[in-house]
Amino acid sequence: MAQGALDGPTPQPYRAGMPKPAARTATASPPTVDADAHVNENPFAWVDVEKHHPGWLGVTRSGGHDVLEIEGRPYPQQVGRGSGVPVDAAVNPAAAAGAGDVSTRIADMDAEGIDIQVLYGGLIIGATGLTDPGLAADVCTFYNTWLLDEICAHDPARLKAVAAVPLQDPARAIVELERAVGAGAVGVTIPPALGDLNLDDDSLLPFFEAATGLDTAVAVHGAPGMHIPLPAAGRFDNYAQVHTLSFPCDQMVAFTALAMGGVFDHLPDLRVAFLESGIGWVPFFVGRMDEHHRKQRDLLPDMACSASELIERGQCYFSFECEEALLEPYVEHLGSASLVFASDYPHWDGEFPGAVDEARERTAPFGDAVTAAAMGGNALRLYGLS
Repeated sequence: MAQGALDGPTPQPYRAGMPKPAARTATASPPTVDADAHVNENPFAWVDVEKHHPGWLGVTRSGGHDVLEIEGRPYPQQVGRGSGVPVDAAVNPAAAAGAGDVSTRIADMDAEGIDIQVLYGGLIIGATGLTDPGLAADVCTFYNTWLLDEICAHDPARLKAVAAVPLQDPARAIVELERAVGAGAVGVTIPPALGDLNLDDDSLLPFFEAATGLDTAVAVHGAPGMHIPLPAAGRFDNYAQVHTLSFPCDQMVAFTALAMGGVFDHLPDLRVAFLESGIGWVPFFVGRMDEHHRKQRDLLPDMACSASELIERGQCYFSFECEEALLEPYVEHLGSASLVFASDYPHWDGEFPGAVDEARERTAPFGDAVTAAAMGGNALRLYGLS
C-alpha cells in the first residue's frame, strides 16, 4: 500500500469549468456567516489511518496532562517554547456540548442568530508539520471526509467545510484539494509558513494556482503547540505570551510573503483569509507595506500592486471577533469590504453566548450596509457562497 492512499472510492475531483457542488448557497438574506468556527476531532476513531499507519497515534504526558502523541511529539505541546493551549481550559464551557455534538451546535447557532458556520479543525491544523507526507496526506483525506460526510452532512446549507491538505507535499496537496472541493469543501486552510519556507516559495505556487483555478478560498490559520512555525511566539514558553503573539505575528509573516512576494499579483483572482488574529494590526501593517512599496520598489520586483490595492480589489480578508475595539480605524483606512465576522466557537477565547449581538453593536455605528457586509456578505464572497 503506497503512503498517502487510503482505501475506498475516490470522488471525481472538481476542475475549473465543471458545475459547483450543490448546497453551497446562503439560507437568509442577508445571512449572518460565522467565517471561522471550529470542530473537535476524535482521531482515535480514524481507523483507516491506523490501518495503513499502525501506531501513528498515541497518548503521552506533557506538562502534567495526557495529550496526543504523533511522531514522538505531543499535540498540543503543553510546555516549552511555543506551547499550546492548556488542554483543561481549551474550550468555552458554555460551548462544550456543541463542540462535539452537531445537533447542539446547530441549536447554539439558532440561539446566536448564525445562519452559516464555516468549520475549521483543531488538531488537523498541525498536519503540515508532520514529517511523513504520506501520513499527513492520509490524515487530511480522512479528516476532510469525516468533516464533509459526518458533520456538514447534518445540515449542508448551514455547515460548510474547510479542507486540510498536506502542503509539505504540494503535489499531494493539490490532489486532496481537488477531491475535497469536488465533495463540497468551500475553502482550504494552510499554515502561516511551511517549515523553513515562506508562502511565496516557488515550490508552493502550483498549489495557489490550483486553488485559484478551483475558485476556492485559501485561509491562513495558525495554532500554537501544533509543531508548525511560530515566527515570534516560538521565543516564549508561557501560553499567554505565546497566544498574544502567535496569531497576529504569524499573519504578518504570511501576508508579507503573499503580498510582497508577488503571489497575489501573479494570481489576481486568488482570495485569502487571514484568521483569528484580530484586525487592529492590519491598518498599521498595510500602511507600512505601502510605504516600502513606494520607496523600495527596486527590492520588490514581483510586487506590482500595493497592499492596500490588493485589499481594494478583493483578494484579502481579515476576521474580527465580537470584542474587536479597533473597527473604526480599520473601516476608516481600509473600508469594510474585507471584514468577515468570526466567533471562534467553541474555543476558550470565543465569546458565547452573545457574540453575534455584540458584533452587531460594534458594527452598527457604520450603518446597515457595513453591518450586513461584515456580518455575512463579505464571507459569502470569500467562500464562494453567493
